[in-house]
This record gives sequence, C-alpha cells and structure tokens, in this order.
Amino acid sequence: MKLRRLRSFALALLCALPLSRALASDALVLMTDFGTSDGAVSAMRGVAYGVDPKLMVSDLTHQIPDYDIWLGAYRLYQTANYWPVGTVFVTVVDPGVGTDRKSVVMKTKQGRYFVGPNNGLYTLIAERDGVAELRLIDEKVNRLPGSAESYTFHGRDVYTYVGARLASGQISYEQVGPALPSDTVIRLPYEKPARAGNAVRGIIPVLDEKYGNVWTNIPKALFEELGIAIGDKVAVRISHGGKVVGRFTAPYRNTFGEVPKGQPLVYLNSLLEVALAINEGNFAAKHKISSGLDWKVEISKQK
Repeated sequence: MKLRRLRSFALALLCALPLSRALASDALVLMTDFGTSDGAVSAMRGVAYGVDPKLMVSDLTHQIPDYDIWLGAYRLYQTANYWPVGTVFVTVVDPGVGTDRKSVVMKTKQGRYFVGPNNGLYTLIAERDGVAELRLIDEKVNRLPGSAESYTFHGRDVYTYVGARLASGQISYEQVGPALPSDTVIRLPYEKPARAGNAVRGIIPVLDEKYGNVWTNIPKALFEELGIAIGDKVAVRISHGGKVVGRFTAPYRNTFGEVPKGQPLVYLNSLLEVALAINEGNFAAKHKISSGLDWKVEISKQK
C-alpha cells in the first residue's frame, strides 16, 4: 500500500512539471571567441556538466575573431532558429568583461534564451525574432560558487553557470534576476538592405569562410523586386569605406554547378539572401573582398 502511494505521488509530481522539464533538459549551446587551443571552452563545459551531467551541451562556434561582436551577432542569426524552442545560448564575445556593461538573459518571442553581455551580440536576433523579455543576471545568487574574486572569465563563472541552471530547469527565467525594459537590448548600427531606384543596396555582413563566397544581407523578396529571373545577368558594385573596389557582372543561378568551373554567379544562399561565388573557386580571395559593416554592395539588373 505504501509503495502504491509513493508511486501515485511520484506520478502526480511528474505531471505537475512542465512537459519539457519532465522529459528532458533543454539544449545548451556555447559560442565564444576563445578558440580551442587552451582550456577555456573545456572549463565552461565542465561547469555545465557540474550543474547537470545529463545536459546536452553543444558548440555553435569558438572561432569568432577576437572581440568581433558583429560576427558573433551574425552567427547567432545564422543558426539559432534551427535549434528547438527552449534552447539556451551562452554567448561570449565580451571585450568589456569585468566593466559596468550589463550581463543579461534575453528571451525571444519564440522562446529561446540568450545569456551573455548586453553589448550588441543580440542585434540581429532581437530585430528578427523580437524580444519577449530581458533580465539582468543577479550575480549575488547566480554565479559559480567560489568565483567571486574572478573578474575576467564571466563566460565560465556567470554565463555558463546561469545558462546550465536555466537549461536544466534548476532555475526559472524569473529567477535569473530583475526585469529590464526590452528596448534596452543594445543594437549595433548597420545599413539595412533597401531599394535605391533600379538597384538594391546592402552590406557584406560575413563571408562563407571555407569557400570564399560573398554573402550580402539583401533578402530574396527585395532582390526579386528588380524583376531578375534565373539566367539574367546581374550587375554588382562593391565598395569599402566609401571607395568602389569592384564591379562585376554574373548570371543569376540556383546553384554553383549551373555555371562552368571557374566562372562567377549570383545566387541565394542558405538564408535566402543574395550572395556571389565562383564555381569551385574563391570569389573573396580572387577579388580581395572582405566583410563587415563598412563593406557595401549595390545590385541591379544588367541592361
């Protein structure tokens, strides 16, 4: 009889928990500019497993260039929505570590969580997905025990610890700390894609590093306003710091193999944004093109 009562109590307790917490923890995804040549990332993973050995801990990337907040913001934009709702992202590109910049957890309207410094890393996520809530991390209660005298490794001592506790269900989002106005998410200024007469303009936010493809932030819908169809010639002008550094003409194609090897093309990348490539070649290296907020692009239909 006692055993039956215990089983009934355990079942009732299980049913009272949110389903996601009752069945499994949410994923914890790490992104940093630390690289993997030392023990920093391993220490973060150790903290996460110390909080909950059953956590699923994955890596987005640890190869963000040193202090490059913009590229960190883009990599989150590129990948976050392919992770399930509830996923917790620990994001550490933090040149202001130990200063008065705020440590926060942002919750998007879809229900994903982003733990890190409020320094612009969430620019593109906040813009695309919307901010449901923003909370300041209360480090008096949400900090790795014994780490109070450490000022330069918040990725380990604060962000991973908080992220792991949140992902494992050991704390609720409300227990992270006090709420902040959602519009206080810091956003980096950048040129948004726009129509300019018979052309569209944008920036080169990032390169497809492995292959040298040049990605833009011009979305498919805006590009299609130009009336360009598959097979049409596209005129591309690229400038850096206000100076034109290249003019190109290439056909608009669905994929690389639709042009001869070594030939350029314009296509839509995996995010359905306009990009330039050379079939089995490196467009960026050949034309000395890089990326960033001061790399601009203008695209029109070749007359």
